[in-house]
Amino acid sequence: MSIMKNWQKIFALLMVVFLCMGCSNVPSTSYNPWAVISVPTESKLLDIAFTDNPQHGFLVGSNATILETHDGGDTWEPLRLSLDDARTRFDSVSFAGQEGWILGEPSLLLHTTDEGGSWSSITLSSKLPGSPIAIYALGENTAEMATDLGAIYKTEDGGKNWKAQVEGAVGVVRNMQRSSDGKYVAVSAKGSFYSTWEPGQTTWTPHNRNNSRRLENMGFAENGQLWLLARGGQVQFSDPENPENWQDPQNPELATSWGLLDLAYRTANDIWIGGGSGNLLHSADGGQTWEKDRDVEGVAANLYKIVFLSPEQGFVIGDRGILLKYQPNISESFSQAAA
Repeated sequence: MSIMKNWQKIFALLMVVFLCMGCSNVPSTSYNPWAVISVPTESKLLDIAFTDNPQHGFLVGSNATILETHDGGDTWEPLRLSLDDARTRFDSVSFAGQEGWILGEPSLLLHTTDEGGSWSSITLSSKLPGSPIAIYALGENTAEMATDLGAIYKTEDGGKNWKAQVEGAVGVVRNMQRSSDGKYVAVSAKGSFYSTWEPGQTTWTPHNRNNSRRLENMGFAENGQLWLLARGGQVQFSDPENPENWQDPQNPELATSWGLLDLAYRTANDIWIGGGSGNLLHSADGGQTWEKDRDVEGVAANLYKIVFLSPEQGFVIGDRGILLKYQPNISESFSQAAA
């Protein structure tokens, strides 16, 4: 009998420990600057971009979804285009001034030179290594396109011809990001290593991850510093002077198991991280300390993409058609939009 009681005590103690592990001790943000925006689709949203007019933008996703806004992202309307396949998945959209590109699977590229007033369709070669996953508008008639095998191509004639920028492929990638000065970082499909490339190099440079945690995502700060998100909610930044060296890893919210999915800089020191189950973390000091936006926890979505077009204009994309818009100094915006 006493043995049974001892086991019951041990079990109860373990349950208390387990429950405490699920408690977060990260301080809360002083207010919530994010508003939930209603979008007229249930398709998965994947990317967002604006023209040189901050009121005019496009949101793309699965099932040939293209949404357009003329009021800075407060309201969105479907853009109807004649496409051969309604199942087309639009992965990427990018604008430089009034010229824009939308990249889709399987191998479809749309191009506009009049701020989206009209679009032309560009057929991509079926012999491309991998599936195109990212497009970057760089200037007049100029863009770069990347595939999920790490192939990078550049056009300078509006998409008529494309020149390979790198020899060979890096292998299937989980995700890929480009810096403003043309550098790329790609995380392998299994998160076991990452690779970097910069203009002038002929091949990708592979790098081993620096601990046992598998990589989830990587990208660049404005100063060229690398950041990474790893399994178990880990965040790490490279040495600003030497990208080969990494600062000590951080676990902003050690008590939880929610995965961290994307990171974006609003300013040089203001950082936001999105994660599973409405998890949104914020640092105002370049990642030294963290706080949590608990008003967003009620959003039943994984927040997997954060985009800041300027310090005053930003969006968070989540699954189930969730879109959050950054509205600084409007603490009531979230509750009003969610009501």
